[in-house]
Amino acid sequence: MADGTAGNALRPLGVAVVGYSFMGKAHSNAWRNVGAFYPGTAPVRQQLLVGRDQRAVAEAAERYGWAETATDWRAVVERDDIDVVDVCTPGHLHSELAIAALEAGKHVLVEKPLANSVAESEAMVAAAEAAAARGVVSMVGFNYRRVPALALARQLIGEGRIGAVRQVRAAYLQDWLADAGAPMTWRLRKETAGSGALGDLASHVVDQVQALLGEPVTAASGRLNTFVSERAGESGPEPVTVDDAAWATLETRSGAVASIEVSRMATGRKNGLTIEVYGTDGALAFDLERLNELQVLTDPADGTAGFRRVLVTEDSHPYLAAWWPPGHILGWDHTFTSQAADFLTAIGGGVAPSPSFAEGLEVQRVLAAVEESAARSGVRLDIAQDKPAA
Repeated sequence: MADGTAGNALRPLGVAVVGYSFMGKAHSNAWRNVGAFYPGTAPVRQQLLVGRDQRAVAEAAERYGWAETATDWRAVVERDDIDVVDVCTPGHLHSELAIAALEAGKHVLVEKPLANSVAESEAMVAAAEAAAARGVVSMVGFNYRRVPALALARQLIGEGRIGAVRQVRAAYLQDWLADAGAPMTWRLRKETAGSGALGDLASHVVDQVQALLGEPVTAASGRLNTFVSERAGESGPEPVTVDDAAWATLETRSGAVASIEVSRMATGRKNGLTIEVYGTDGALAFDLERLNELQVLTDPADGTAGFRRVLVTEDSHPYLAAWWPPGHILGWDHTFTSQAADFLTAIGGGVAPSPSFAEGLEVQRVLAAVEESAARSGVRLDIAQDKPAA
C-alpha cells in the first residue's frame, strides 16, 4: 500500500478514476470538491483519469482537473503514487479491475451495480475481505444513500417512528430509450452491461429497500420486458440483449413486501425515482425530482393530519452540516461529494465502509433472483443472502 493511505499526517491520497464519461464526470466533480466541504477527511490529489481514447480522456482530464491521463488501467493500479482506484467503467470490467486494484493494495470505490453477475460479485467480496485484513478499504457507489432526505428516512424508520414496516412501493422511471430510433449503446448489450433497466435502475431501488428497512430481501418474483428488440449500431442493426423494463415483488426478512418497477421506456420520465414506505404507525414518501423534501406521516389516527412536507436542509439533518444554510437546497451532484467523504472517512479508520462489497453482493443476488424468476414465468424464489450462490 502506498504511503499516502494513513491520512492527513502524510501526503495526499493519489486518486485514479477509471472512466471519463457520465459517471467519470460525476466522480471527478466529487474528488475536486470533497476537501472543500469535508475538510476533516484525508486530503486527495486528482492524479489520473483513465480511458481508452487518449484524445477524449485528455480533453476530459483538462476540464475536470486531473493532473495526468492514462489508457491502460493495468499499469495504473501498480503505480506507487496511486492510493485510490475509482471504477466508473461498464459493468463487465468491474470485477477484473477492482480485484487487481485490491490485490495491489489500492482502496477501491466501484460504481453500482457491483458487477454483472453473482459469481463476479462473490469473487470481488473475497478479494475485498482479503484486502481488508491488510487495511485496504472498498465500497460500492450507491450514491442515493447520500441523499439527505433518504438518509433521514432511514433514521426515522430505524427509530420506529412509523412503526413496523408493512409495505414499500418504489419506481425508477426514465425515457431515454422510449424512441425506437435511439442508437445502440454498451448498456444494451448483455456482455457489457449484464442487464438493462434491472441492473442499471433496480439496483438502486433494491439497495434502498434493504438500506431503509435495515434488513435483507429474502424472496423475489419478477418479470422483464424488452420493448425494442433491435437498435441501430455502427455496422447496422444489432439485437438488444437486455431488458428495457422490469417489475418485481420482494419480501424482506421481517415480512414486509416491496413492489418495484423500473423502466428506461417511460415516456416523459427523465429520472423519476419515487419511494413510499408504509408502516403500522405512519408512512414516508420521497421523490427524487424533489430530493430536498421528505413527506412524513407519523400520526395516522388523526383524521386531519395527513402527510407533512419536511424540507431536509437543516444542519441537524444527515450530511447538511457540510453544505449551505437552512433552506438552501442541494442537488444530485452533491451526493457524490458526500459519498467520496464517507469513503475517505472509512479509509481513515473512522467507520466501516458502507455499502460494502458484501452489501453490493446482496443486491446482485436479488437482481439475479428477479432475472431467474422472469425466465421461469414469475415463480417466487427464495434468496440466501448469507452464503454463496450454488
